[in-house]
Amino acid sequence: MPYSADAAETLALNALTWMVGQEDLLPVFLGASGASEQDLRQRAGEPEFLGSVLDFLMMDDAWIVAFCDSRSVSYDVPMQARAALPGGAQMHWT
Repeated sequence: MPYSADAAETLALNALTWMVGQEDLLPVFLGASGASEQDLRQRAGEPEFLGSVLDFLMMDDAWIVAFCDSRSVSYDVPMQARAALPGGAQMHWT
């Protein structure tokens, strides 16, 4: 069953909260995204920004495993949630 936008935003907020608690990972996200800690606070409610959080998290299997294990969710849940947020539709090149 596809994720609703609300459920996807909630999962992405959980991912952001988890990432903020990872002192070695947060600076990597900030550097890769160009976001500041103030941006995290200001943009945490924006679906586009939350999509970028999930995009970043899905760049590394170890990050996905650690996040999903910490929240007791299946490893494919972040990808399903990402698809429900703006810009998350898969491209079809046919």
